[in-house]
Amino acid sequence: MTAAGPHVVVIAGARPNFIKVKPVLDALAADGARTTLVHTGQHYDDAMSGVFFADLGLSPPDHHLDAGSGSHAVQTAAVMTAFEPLLVRLAPDAVVVVGDVNSTLACALVAAKANVPVAHVEAGLRSGDRAMPEEINRIVTDRLSDLLFAPSPEGVRHLLAEGAPPASVHLVGNVMVDTLLACRERARARPTLAELGLRAGGYGLVTLHRPANVDDPAVLDGLIRALGEIAVRCPLVFPVHPRTAGRLAGRLPDGVRPLGPVGYLDCLALQMGARLVLTDSGGVQEESTVLGIPCLTLRESTERPITVTEGTNRVVGRAPEAVVAGAIEWLERPPPPRRPALWDGHAGERISAVLTRSLASRARGLPTQRAITERDTERANA
Repeated sequence: MTAAGPHVVVIAGARPNFIKVKPVLDALAADGARTTLVHTGQHYDDAMSGVFFADLGLSPPDHHLDAGSGSHAVQTAAVMTAFEPLLVRLAPDAVVVVGDVNSTLACALVAAKANVPVAHVEAGLRSGDRAMPEEINRIVTDRLSDLLFAPSPEGVRHLLAEGAPPASVHLVGNVMVDTLLACRERARARPTLAELGLRAGGYGLVTLHRPANVDDPAVLDGLIRALGEIAVRCPLVFPVHPRTAGRLAGRLPDGVRPLGPVGYLDCLALQMGARLVLTDSGGVQEESTVLGIPCLTLRESTERPITVTEGTNRVVGRAPEAVVAGAIEWLERPPPPRRPALWDGHAGERISAVLTRSLASRARGLPTQRAITERDTERANA
């Protein structure tokens, strides 16, 4: 670490990552750290990547790995092989990874093997469903990380129950909320609804992209039928994820209006104007909670249960009858708006404070939490 402050490499690969790294980058810069943003290229087209940088005011990435798409193994390996020589060349004081995508796991593994401290933003989230690739990414990344930044209390509980050293776990709040609160008025001022001919409170918003929902024809058929029944009561708009588009061609019922992928600000504007949100996105569960919009999660589980216990979300599964029943109830009796504690717009600042303090201690030669844990383990086994 130089006298000018620590050098921190921040990793982003997919559109949810861009939302999460913005407040961390801003806070680190304010605290005197030098940051390098690495875009792995997991999401690489303009609709899924470039427009988010523009909406968020993110500077262009310092390095682009161009990993591209592929199977989980192919994509993870591509990111690892591209990131390893870059990490050696940059020689940072720490690597920050966010969320649970393949890029997160790949870069955490490379950094940990190089003995570079890893900080995981959004640590401790668990759905309990190991059929979700993201669940595997979360678990492994947390085990590799030196600093674990949890967005909510259940994340802390999960990490401690799994044996994480208590001093490595920090409850900091939700960085996605930082970005949402910073961008909310800009999104509200956009002409998104007017350009689409929509009236606030006069439509529902749908987002679907997870393989369990869109890759299984039987499941997708059932969800399409459910959307058709809901649309009789409340017209729906559906920004279609690129991986979903081919599976939906010509299949959406009357009342369900497809849109192309939308940028971050337009997505927020659509959520703020919606009467109801139906989604399989973890981020949308959080955003709708902060915005106070009723949300139905079309999955069997969620890694964000705080959006259910302290927000406006309900997990209804994938069965068409359950989805329709949940929508009817939420349309008739919407839940009261609630926002979890520490979802206040200052998570990035808390993360930067802990990280820069930890790196300063490391630079002074004080033992890191990993070194303390290894020492205590050796003593216990002696």
